[in-house]
Amino acid sequence: MSTTAEPKEVEVEVEVEVVEEKQNMVSAKDRETTGPISSFKLMLLALMVMQNSCTVLVGRYTRSSVPKDELFIVNHLVLVTEFAKLILACMLEFNATKGGLLRSIKENIFDRPLDALKIAVPALLYLVQNTLLYVALSNLSAPLFQVTYQAKLVTTAVVSVIMLNRRYSPKQWVCLVLLSIGVAIVVLGEKKDDKKEEDNSDKPEQSLTKGLIAVSIACFCSALAGVYFEKVLKKATTENGTARAPVSLWMRNVQLALFSVMIAVFQGISQGGNGEEVKPFLHGFTSWVWVLVCLQAGGGLLVAAVIKYADNVLKGLATGVSVVAATAASAAFFRVPLTGQFSAGGVCIMIAVYFFSNELPKFLTGGKKNVEMVPMLPK
Repeated sequence: MSTTAEPKEVEVEVEVEVVEEKQNMVSAKDRETTGPISSFKLMLLALMVMQNSCTVLVGRYTRSSVPKDELFIVNHLVLVTEFAKLILACMLEFNATKGGLLRSIKENIFDRPLDALKIAVPALLYLVQNTLLYVALSNLSAPLFQVTYQAKLVTTAVVSVIMLNRRYSPKQWVCLVLLSIGVAIVVLGEKKDDKKEEDNSDKPEQSLTKGLIAVSIACFCSALAGVYFEKVLKKATTENGTARAPVSLWMRNVQLALFSVMIAVFQGISQGGNGEEVKPFLHGFTSWVWVLVCLQAGGGLLVAAVIKYADNVLKGLATGVSVVAATAASAAFFRVPLTGQFSAGGVCIMIAVYFFSNELPKFLTGGKKNVEMVPMLPK
């Protein structure tokens, strides 16, 4: 009896040692991720805040600091930006496929054109959105643009319910209502001060109504494009009834940028014969405009990095901090007056944006988590 029991005891001891070794490896891995990755997330937060804030501030500066005749053509900027995104996406796909970029392009674009054509829809919507954003920046102050553009959270939520059958918790709907109220407070306060602004004939004309309409349409385009793109990415890829490997995120970005460049070129050609004075390509491209191109092109990669390595806490925090940073910088550099009504509406918007994707404090919920929690902050 003793001779037969001894090997079993040895086997049990070996199994225990293996389990303990695995637990030690997991705990060591956890220690590795909690230290360096937390600092990496902090770096992503700083970069995202800088990118969001600088894009709005530089975009506003390039559209309001020069005479109307020296303004760059928005379509030219969009074309250059999308071409830069195409190059960056190809570089990342080349790295992800370990040098198989041409093979990936052949398999996912030329061999499957119908699948690639799905990305033409969000490409067109993103092109309209980007064009309207510069129209809005030409007519709105940077703080007003920042806070009103957060309304895309409402439009994206509504479109997600319709297209993706997504459900939201009561807390999230309350946040959407609070965000709408905040935007209304800011806009109403801005309309009161709109008549007090000076009319400078040397600078481009500004219209609050035109800017708000541009922001509203851009929000809906952002919602439709983002939800449609999400649906394409998450939908199972099949060929002749059999499942195949999903298309990579970078290849989808290559397709998106490729169609955006093609649409922008077609738009530029169609606008060339409308009777207006044709300006040369890259007209008005100052050093600040090239900075804006870099910010816009790099922003797409930064969003991808945040999606891959960070979480919705980071995105919510970055959105709120970027609004505060851009508002403070506008007040300091552009001498934009900030009223109490604007501040109150801005606080409502930031609170709504943050808690839409993050848990409420424990003292408000009694330690209970939300039953339905769908994090979604559009880009």
